[in-house]
Amino acid sequence: MNDERLTVTQAADDTAGPRPGPHRPGRPDHPLQPDRPEQPDQPEQPEQPRGRRRRGPGPVTLLLLPALVTVTGVAAFLALGGLPSPGSDDDSATDPSAAVDIDPSYIPWLRRAASACTVLEPSVLAAQIDQLSGWSDDSDELSGQKGIAAFTDDEWRTWGKDDDGNGRSSPRDPADAIMALGRRDCSLAGKVTELRTEGRINGDLVELTLAAYAVGEDAVTEAGRVPSAAKTYLAEVRALLPRYEALDREDSGGGAGGAAGALLTAPVSPLTITSPFGSREHPLTGVTKLHTGVDFAAPQGAQVVAARRGRVVFAALTSAYGNRIVIDHGTIQGKRVETTYSHLSSLGVAVGQTVEAGAPIGRVGSTGLSTGPHLHFEVILDGYYTDPRPWVVPNGV
Repeated sequence: MNDERLTVTQAADDTAGPRPGPHRPGRPDHPLQPDRPEQPDQPEQPEQPRGRRRRGPGPVTLLLLPALVTVTGVAAFLALGGLPSPGSDDDSATDPSAAVDIDPSYIPWLRRAASACTVLEPSVLAAQIDQLSGWSDDSDELSGQKGIAAFTDDEWRTWGKDDDGNGRSSPRDPADAIMALGRRDCSLAGKVTELRTEGRINGDLVELTLAAYAVGEDAVTEAGRVPSAAKTYLAEVRALLPRYEALDREDSGGGAGGAAGALLTAPVSPLTITSPFGSREHPLTGVTKLHTGVDFAAPQGAQVVAARRGRVVFAALTSAYGNRIVIDHGTIQGKRVETTYSHLSSLGVAVGQTVEAGAPIGRVGSTGLSTGPHLHFEVILDGYYTDPRPWVVPNGV
């Protein structure tokens, strides 16, 4: 397979960043000014129309008027009767709780970022990002905010890290941005939790955290609750939350890339995870990078099988992955899906071969950069690494 987005023979720490979504207006500048009473807008004086001679209805109008009255009456009847007007879509078109498709590669990062503290949920971070940027990494030239989490350069120096292990720390890398937003929110959550424990503020911890994000913790402390200056921001985030509530359940694969129901066969049995998908310190190099798959414990020589019917597009020895197999499964739920099997002691298939789900393809080993026998298993969606767990087993492993 000639896929320029991902070279399967690269080291395990190679990653690919996800793609932006549609643009949405960003968050208010930080910090916002304290509450001030708003001055009511003065109504504009309507321009006096120039006098002109009035004309009576013409003959065409007199002929069409009865028909227009009839059509208007029918439309009013349909509206009052609760029937949809012609050409209208069903309610799901405007239902704010309808599911929103986001890049599935974001999901493990949202969960990892939210897991840094007990106050946050992945849905909260997702709703924040939706409000801030609409999942678009287009920069805001006027405010200086960058990436999907709308960080300024000063903010990034405080919160940004190279979480995805691609060699750079950038607010334009979605994984870096999601993790940085999680760190910032968790820091604020810790502060408002302490303030509430001391009795200096009162309210829901999530709302207090979001308010501190919007207007600053000092404004929250001064108000003793969610300040009115933060209520618009809170309302916008709260309105978006229903779209992302499924992310708070570990069996959610997210959007079109979801895999509830185990779309892939377990590559080894039993399934015991020794290292999950996500950022970690490499056990051999000591470098913290993205672990692009999951490690399943298995003894030397254990049988490895294909997770789904597909065509073998790579089967060879590499320096980092050792003996590695890549299988192209075609399109599943609108996404191009590939699976990889690494550190094998032996290869049982060749490039170009078609295999069925559950067919033997190799045996567990410890070739390449490995500390012992295990299977490193990856799922790649449209060229991007994603967490394999929801694809292999419902409700995770």
